[in-house]
Amino acid sequence: MVSIIILALVALFIGLRLYSVLGERTGHEQQLTLKPAEQDGAVAPRPQPSPLAPANPTEPTGDAYLPTAGPGVRAILAADSSFDVARFLEGAQSAYRMILEAFWRGEIDDVRQFIDPEVYGTFAAAVEDRQTAGHRLDNRLIAIEHSVIAAAAMERSVATVTVRFEADIAAITRDAAGEVVAGSLSDAVQTRDKWTFRRDLASRDPNWILIETDEEE
Repeated sequence: MVSIIILALVALFIGLRLYSVLGERTGHEQQLTLKPAEQDGAVAPRPQPSPLAPANPTEPTGDAYLPTAGPGVRAILAADSSFDVARFLEGAQSAYRMILEAFWRGEIDDVRQFIDPEVYGTFAAAVEDRQTAGHRLDNRLIAIEHSVIAAAAMERSVATVTVRFEADIAAITRDAAGEVVAGSLSDAVQTRDKWTFRRDLASRDPNWILIETDEEE
């Protein structure tokens, strides 16, 4: 009988010790989540977003677009709450630089996914003509002085936005021997371009596609 009482007291003591160490479960403890093991230490590459992918919206300002583009901008905002005017212009500038530099290098395929097939065909034909003539461009985009949305529209689920760029570009053409054929890197020329981008808001594809380029006099 005495031994049974001693065993019961020992069991009670051990139980109290475990309780003091582990604590009482309240139902609010964090659940452990197990991360899948990495295979051979490899890390999956992250997809590169388009420069014009949508971002968190901010309040648009009138300085970002011309008054005539206001109704179209507001129509796009009404159709897509994630459309951000300021970030769109930042992305448009990045796309302007990226596409121009790829064209100048003669590597237009690098940006093909961001260009409408018809526009791509025009760029590719110009690159082919240049290579046939044995010429290469040594152009530099010195600075984008200003960019503004010049026009915007919504038609069904398709949004189009035209951006006017004012940029300083130093342009030079060299022959196969590297000799200068035309232009000068020491004298930048101010250019005014209007590029139009399109996106189907009903599509899961976040990319805006360049569909038209124009040069202002």
